[in-house]
Amino acid sequence: MRIGLVQQTCSTDRQANIEKSIRSIADCANRGAELVVLQELHCGIYFCQAQEPALFDLARPIPGPDTEIFSAVAKQYGVVLVTSLFERRAPGLYHNTAVVFEKDGSMAGKYRKMHIPDDPAYYEKFYFTPGDLGFQPIQTSVGKLGVLVCWDQWYPEAARLMALAGAEILIYPTAIGWESSDSPEEKERQHGAWFTVQRGHAVANGLPVVAVNRVGMEADWTGVTGGIQFWGQSFVAGPQGEVLHLSSADQEENVVLDINQQRTEEVRRIWPFLRDRRIEAYEGLTKRYLD
Repeated sequence: MRIGLVQQTCSTDRQANIEKSIRSIADCANRGAELVVLQELHCGIYFCQAQEPALFDLARPIPGPDTEIFSAVAKQYGVVLVTSLFERRAPGLYHNTAVVFEKDGSMAGKYRKMHIPDDPAYYEKFYFTPGDLGFQPIQTSVGKLGVLVCWDQWYPEAARLMALAGAEILIYPTAIGWESSDSPEEKERQHGAWFTVQRGHAVANGLPVVAVNRVGMEADWTGVTGGIQFWGQSFVAGPQGEVLHLSSADQEENVVLDINQQRTEEVRRIWPFLRDRRIEAYEGLTKRYLD
């Protein structure tokens, strides 16, 4: 599978963001990508830095204007395309939704973000209702894609359930960075944890992992914080956690590389984690906490 990763900055100019994404999709397709992955909420700024009801106006229905745009782009360039959109489902009901388009522009499927954070500068619970579509891979012409979104990437349960449902690759559109008050040491610890846990998902499930993060500084327009420096560093890991690509921390990049899908079969034969799971002893995983 030849995949393209689009790591970009975003501004308040929605149309400019979309046009930049389209140019990057075209660039990846022209370099042979069959699958192109965009970052989380790529149509605009990361608006969750503050809680403002007016910002719900950024959402669009699915299907709707945004899906029409990216459907046409997928068809024009003949790629399977993973997008990340702010979905208006009904009045007062909104989701953070990944939509996957097939090479002919049809909608292959969607995934609504399940794990919703609520941290300083990441006030997502104000905007997003947790997903209700479960952890189901999306069947495409390039394989079964286990698409998850950002905060989902910290949860081994999400990765495992995608793997158990037949996902051939785990994909995480992401928007994560450093809040301005964090010390250099804390920033390094945070990035290290993010990088390590996702490579762990690759190892534990014998699957490639693709994480595509946004990059650049986005100011907090309310002035409460110093904004977020998104740390970029989009990466691809193989099924033993090996790093196949790591993007820069401060530059926009379109990356195209090959993933050997046969490696999953080879790795799972020598590390048969799914075979050796003791499923009869895991009932506690459905509990919040074992008192």
